[in-house]
Amino acid sequence: MSEFSSEHYVINIGRQYGSGGREIAFKLGERLGIKAYDTEIITETAKRSGFSPEFFMKSDEKVKKFSLFSAFRQGVQYESTNFMDSNELFRIQSETIRSLAKAGSAIFVGRCADYILRDHPRIANVFISAPDEARVERVSRRRNISADEARSLIEQTDKKRAEYYNYYTFGEWGVAHTYHLCIDSSVLGIDGTIDYILSFIDKKINILSK
Repeated sequence: MSEFSSEHYVINIGRQYGSGGREIAFKLGERLGIKAYDTEIITETAKRSGFSPEFFMKSDEKVKKFSLFSAFRQGVQYESTNFMDSNELFRIQSETIRSLAKAGSAIFVGRCADYILRDHPRIANVFISAPDEARVERVSRRRNISADEARSLIEQTDKKRAEYYNYYTFGEWGVAHTYHLCIDSSVLGIDGTIDYILSFIDKKINILSK
């Protein structure tokens, strides 16, 4: 029997950097009237664990070790010889994601939420991609950087996301068989992609008639 309520549903959004995945997730949340979580997961995890948000931000979707020297909020005691590796950070963040999914329907962006919530009875895992040219243009415009800088940032970010996802899930980031739906956001645009995802997940987990 699942630990999650069948009354709630979860949508997990994986995304290539610059594909508009975050924007799609939050607009989808607005359409459905449910909460979407991206960096908000970090804020919530920090609040629940007692660590500073900056500590989790440094480890976000990366695999590495971190000193506890500056992990705690001011006024909390620590030992500078202690280290917390990314496995422990992943465990703490996973507990937050599971707790949020137990509390109600939600949308999660990245952070292996599809794997963490794999036992949820009502789940849809979506991956958002886009051609390199479209992603470079979007990142360049959004961050006010050159096309070459945008291209380099995209490559670095996608590499880190893939390493993080593949390490913790033993799956394959961005590969079709890992997800229920893979969609190129440049074909239909942001709003059209949202409409398509809504239609798909309604058929998969029956959300619009609830």
